[in-house]
Amino acid sequence: MGNFTIEAQSGRARAGRLRLARGEVETPIFMPVGTAGTVKAVTPAELEGLGAQIILGNTYHLWLRPGLEVLAAHGGLHSFMRWSRPILTDSGGYQVFSLRALSRISEEGVEFRSHLDGTPLRLTPELSMQIQATLGSDIAMAFDQCPPADAPFALHEEALARTTRWAARCLSAPHAPGQLRFGIIQGGVHLDLRRRHLAEIAALGFDGYALGGLAVGETPEQMYQVLEAVADELPRTCARYLMGVGTPRDLLEAIGSGIDLFDCVMPTRNARNGQLFTAQGKLVIGNARYKTDLAPVEEGCLCPTCAGGFTRAYLSHLFRAGEILYSRLATLHNLHFYLSLVRSARQAILEDRYAAFARNHFSLGTTY
Repeated sequence: MGNFTIEAQSGRARAGRLRLARGEVETPIFMPVGTAGTVKAVTPAELEGLGAQIILGNTYHLWLRPGLEVLAAHGGLHSFMRWSRPILTDSGGYQVFSLRALSRISEEGVEFRSHLDGTPLRLTPELSMQIQATLGSDIAMAFDQCPPADAPFALHEEALARTTRWAARCLSAPHAPGQLRFGIIQGGVHLDLRRRHLAEIAALGFDGYALGGLAVGETPEQMYQVLEAVADELPRTCARYLMGVGTPRDLLEAIGSGIDLFDCVMPTRNARNGQLFTAQGKLVIGNARYKTDLAPVEEGCLCPTCAGGFTRAYLSHLFRAGEILYSRLATLHNLHFYLSLVRSARQAILEDRYAAFARNHFSLGTTY
């Protein structure tokens, strides 16, 4: 039996179960982002209480700080951050995109200037897999080259060809016991490139597959076109992961196209910056009208913030005063919103009513 089972389908939307070394994950699922070994402002126990089943860590950032010696001394990332459930680690390939002003790409790998202190570094497919083996993540991502959306067609072709060669090197490298490895499909918004690369990566025989190179400058409509055309062509018997996406609408569109896993900094970053998610749309807590508003962030919400009796007026006060508690309360609410959204989507798929479920959310305003 493989590591992924489809339990129900509603249109293209899938409810599945992903079996990992540290437990099963029910899909579709959202992975809170813990880039540097922490999901900002919340504890592991709080994450579990919110219903988080799997979180994301980052190879590049953890390699630089605290470093492999410290992580190895703790027995890996799980023990280091006191999180007992599954972890997926990004390979560092995204930093090829986000830190491209500090990097140079060659066939061997990527030469960086550390964003921390300018130290010269080189990250290769083999080193990425070595770092992820030391981290002991349940899912290790292959090292890839991710061009910006507006890159020339020729650069997208070059990047996907190199990503295929790097992917084969990643599969040949040692990995931690029980660690699954996922391949990444590039190609930008070019459907012919996406399909060509999908065939190349699928032929290598990864444990799961991800669509990378989206939410990197293209419009939402362009991303949805790629998802509509390509997502359901990913291997059916494996988990499908959309990297770094996105808004609540993005998740609902992608689930409807057949995607199973997501990650994004949006619920945590937006919380810290004063934006709270509700079924009726975004709530910007810095707006003057919330200074005296005695309602919770969202009526009927069961998150620790709303259920705990904290009002919009109190959150407004904390935000304006720069109090740390604001970030904690806002982050708890936003993560609860995202995790509840995918949990409700899964239930709708199990009951074969996903299309109506998604339409209802869009009509309520969950389109940002």
